[in-house]
Amino acid sequence: MAEEIKKPRRPIDPNSAKYKLGQIAKQAYTDAIEAKANGEMVGWCASNFPVEIPETLGLHVVYPENQAAGIAARGAGERMCNISEEDGYSNDICAYARVSLAYAKTGDCPEQDMPQPDFMLCCNNICNVMIKWYENIAREKGIPMFLIDVPYNNEYDATEDKVEYIKEQFWDVIHGLEEYTGKKWSNEKFNEVAAISRRSSEAWLKACKTARYNPSPFNGFVLLNHMAVMVTARGKIEAAEALELLNKEWEANHEKGISTFRVEEKARIMFEGIACWPWLRATSTGLKSRGMNMVATIYADAFGFIYDDLDGLCRAYANVPNSISLEKARDKRVNMCNEIGVDGVLVHTNRSCKLWSGFMPEMSRQISEVCDIPVVSFDGDQADPRNFSEAQYDTRVQGLSELIEARKDVK
Repeated sequence: MAEEIKKPRRPIDPNSAKYKLGQIAKQAYTDAIEAKANGEMVGWCASNFPVEIPETLGLHVVYPENQAAGIAARGAGERMCNISEEDGYSNDICAYARVSLAYAKTGDCPEQDMPQPDFMLCCNNICNVMIKWYENIAREKGIPMFLIDVPYNNEYDATEDKVEYIKEQFWDVIHGLEEYTGKKWSNEKFNEVAAISRRSSEAWLKACKTARYNPSPFNGFVLLNHMAVMVTARGKIEAAEALELLNKEWEANHEKGISTFRVEEKARIMFEGIACWPWLRATSTGLKSRGMNMVATIYADAFGFIYDDLDGLCRAYANVPNSISLEKARDKRVNMCNEIGVDGVLVHTNRSCKLWSGFMPEMSRQISEVCDIPVVSFDGDQADPRNFSEAQYDTRVQGLSELIEARKDVK
C-alpha cells in the first residue's frame, strides 16, 4: 500500500482555478433560482445538449444529471430512487432518471435543489433512455420537450447526411424555443458564444493532457468535478478564463515536481464509465491506498468541442463518444491510453447504460490487446448504493493492481 503524505488542509485559495470553477458551477443554479423567482422561464437540459443554443438565446437552464450526481454524492440517491419506485418505476431504469423523476414530483431535495422546469431540452447522444425520461416529465408537467436526435454512426466517420440531419434539428429547436420563450436568435451572439466555447474547450483539453507527465500533476478524480463547468458553462467567458488558469496551474505543478495526488504515483490508470457516486470515497481511496492515479477518462474529453461555426458544431455533435462506431470509440480510447501513458484500465459497467454496457466487454478486450495492458471491470450504479458491491469493487481494484505490478516485474 502507498503511504499518504499527510499535509494540512488549507482553505481553497479564492484565486485558484478550483475555487473559480466551483463558483461557476454554483452560480448556474443561483442564477436559475433567481430567474424563476422573477418570473422567467427555466429549462431542464440534458448534459450533452448543445449549451450554445440556450446561451445564445439568453435562456436559463439547469441540468438534471448534474443534480442527480450531486444528490447521489451527498448520500440521498437511495431515498430519491425509492420515491420513484413507489410510483411504479422499475429499479432497472437509470438511477439518474429515478432521482430526477422523484425530484420532478416532490420539488424538494435539500441535498441539491433547483427550479422546476418550464421546458425540457433533450439530446440522445449519451443514451436513448433520456428521451423517455425527459418526455415523461414534460407530459406530467404539460410543458414542451425540444429534442435533438443524434444518430448512431455505423461508419467510422459521420457522413454528411447525418451532419445535415443534425443541423436541421438545431434550427428546428432554435425556432421552437424562439416561439415558446419569446427570445430571439442572433448569429452575432452565437459567433461570440462559439468563440468562447472553443476557447474553453481548448483550455480544458490542454489541462486534461497534462496527465501525460509522469507523475501526473493532479489527482484525476477532479476531472469528474470540473466536467460540470464544461457541461453547463463552456460558452461563458469566466469559464474560459478559469480553465486557462487550471491548465497553467497544472503545468506549474509539473515544473515544480508536485502533484495534487497525495501519495506516490505507483500506477496510472484510465477510468472508463460514468462516475459511481454512492461509493466515490471507496472508489477514490481504493485506488489511492494502492498508489493508483486515475489519469484519464474518455468522458472528460467528450465535452471539449472544437469548431468554428454552426456546421462545425453539428459535425462535432455527430462524433461524440456514445454515437460513434465501436471501432472509432476503441481507437479514441487506445489513443488516449498511449498518449497519456496508462498501465491499466478500470471499467465501471453501469447497470442501466444498456448500449454502452453491451459493447464494453468487447471494447475492453480490444483495448487490452492493442495496448498490452490489463483491463478489469466492476458492476455498479451511478446513484443507487443498493446496486453496488464495495467488496466486488475492491477485489477488482486489487486484481488490477497486482496485474500491473506483475507486468512491471516482467518488463
